[in-house]
Amino acid sequence: MSKYMVDKFMRAVEMSDAEVAAYVADPAAYVDVWLASGAAASAPDRPSDDHELTAAERDAFAARDIGALYALGAHPYLLWHFIEAVHSHEFAAGFGWRDLVERYRAAVLPHGTPDYIA
Repeated sequence: MSKYMVDKFMRAVEMSDAEVAAYVADPAAYVDVWLASGAAASAPDRPSDDHELTAAERDAFAARDIGALYALGAHPYLLWHFIEAVHSHEFAAGFGWRDLVERYRAAVLPHGTPDYIA
């Protein structure tokens, strides 16, 4: 749909511990609920509140695919905070913040610099 909707979805998730928990528990189901909760479902006269994603965007969120989200135009700063929120539950004695940074870097590196950061 747009970079805005991708960013809006990430922000909606990472701003609430409850939303993060729901997304982590079942990403695909969470995406479907979020999409169904847009204004078009209850108030079609408010399109600015629609929750719309393309199939590729939906699939990337459902798969928690960092590289695909970056390639689809997710803002790098918002994407990092989203990834940090949804992966922090994985931190343990062999995996921590630095490992997550490297995972993020490895996923986005093949896609280059976004065109709006030139």
